[in-house]
Amino acid sequence: MTKPKLIKPDWKHNILNISATLAEFLGAPNDNATLPLLKQKLAKGYKNVVYICFDGLGVYPLEHNLAESDFLRRHVAQVLTSTFPSTTTNATTSLCTNKLPLQHGWLGWSLHIPTIWRNVDIFLNKDSQTGEEVVFDSPLADDSDAYFYHGTRTDYQICTVYPKYINCREQFNTVVATLEEFFDALASLCENEGKHFVYAYCPQPDGCMHDNGVTCAATKQLLRQISDGVRALAQSSENTLFIVSADHGQIDVEGYVDWREEKELNEMLECPPYLDSRSPCFRVKKGMKRKFAKLFRAKYGKDFVLFPTEYLIKHNYFGSKGDYGYLLGDFVASGTYTHKMFILPKADPHYHKGHHTALTEEMLVPLILVDSDEATD
Repeated sequence: MTKPKLIKPDWKHNILNISATLAEFLGAPNDNATLPLLKQKLAKGYKNVVYICFDGLGVYPLEHNLAESDFLRRHVAQVLTSTFPSTTTNATTSLCTNKLPLQHGWLGWSLHIPTIWRNVDIFLNKDSQTGEEVVFDSPLADDSDAYFYHGTRTDYQICTVYPKYINCREQFNTVVATLEEFFDALASLCENEGKHFVYAYCPQPDGCMHDNGVTCAATKQLLRQISDGVRALAQSSENTLFIVSADHGQIDVEGYVDWREEKELNEMLECPPYLDSRSPCFRVKKGMKRKFAKLFRAKYGKDFVLFPTEYLIKHNYFGSKGDYGYLLGDFVASGTYTHKMFILPKADPHYHKGHHTALTEEMLVPLILVDSDEATD
C-alpha cells in the first residue's frame, strides 16, 4: 500500500491567499497571490464583507462531524492549505498580517530566542520550561499590524471582533467572550448604516477539540452550533458576503511519545526541543547533526519525518522570502499519519486528545463563501 503523502503548503491555494485577496480588495499593499474565486465574489460590491476565522475548523473536523447537507459543508467553495507548522501562532499571524511565516517569525507556540538563550511561549512571553514570565526585546514582526488597517478604500468601515486577549486597535474592536456573543456582534455590525469590512476570530472549535478530540459528541454538537449560527447570521443579514475559514484543522491524537524520557538524543541538543509537539524543532550541538538524524529516524521515523531546516526553507515550506529561518534550528520534524504527538519538556505539558501543527490532514482548510441574499435552509 502506498503511504499517503505529507501535505506541503501551496502558496497559491493557501489561507494566506484569502488575506492577499482581501488586502487587494481594500487597497492595502499586497505582493502575494490572490484567489480568483474570491475576487469574483467580491466584485459584486457587497455592503458588508465579513471574514470569520474559526480556530481549528479544518476540512477533517468538518467532514467527520457535519453531514454534506449541513449549511457549512454545502457552502465549501474551495479547499486550501494552512501554513507550516499548522499552528494558531503561525497561521493566524499570516492571516492577520498577510505575511509569509518567514516574514513574520511567529512560527510556533514556543521559539528559542538566541539573545536570551531560552525557549519562550511567545503568545504568553513565558519561559517554555519554567513557566516564568520573560522580559526581552522580541525579534519578531508586529503581529497586530494587520493588513486591513492599511487599505486606501474609505467606503468600508474597518471593524474587528475578537476575544479580549487579542492585541488589536481597540477603537475598531468588539470584545466577545462566548459563541453567542460572537454571532450577536457580527449581526449587529451587519445591521449598522454604511459599508463594513469585518475581520472576526473565534477560538472555537479548537479548544473543544484539544480537550475532547475531533470525532466526539461534544465536538459534533459544537460544530452544529457553529454551522447553524452562520446560517442564522447569513439569513438575518442583507447584501453581505461571509467568508468563513480557519487557521488550521485538527486530528485525533492516537498516541504520545514522551520526549522527557529521551536521554541520548537530548544530550546532543543545545536546548530543549521547541516549536510544537507535532512539529518540534531541534538545535543540535556542533558535530552531532549526522548522528542525531540517524538515531532520531531509527527511533521515531515511523511517527515523525525529520527534515533538515535548510531543506524546508529551500523548498518554500515557510514561504519564498523572509529572514526568520534562523529561529528554526537545525531540524524540524513533522508528525505522520500515525497521528502521534511528542510530550515535550515544558512547564505545562498537555496530553491533547485533538491536535495539529503537522503536515497531515490538519493542513487542509475550507474556504466557505456565503452570500446572505442567497442563504437558504
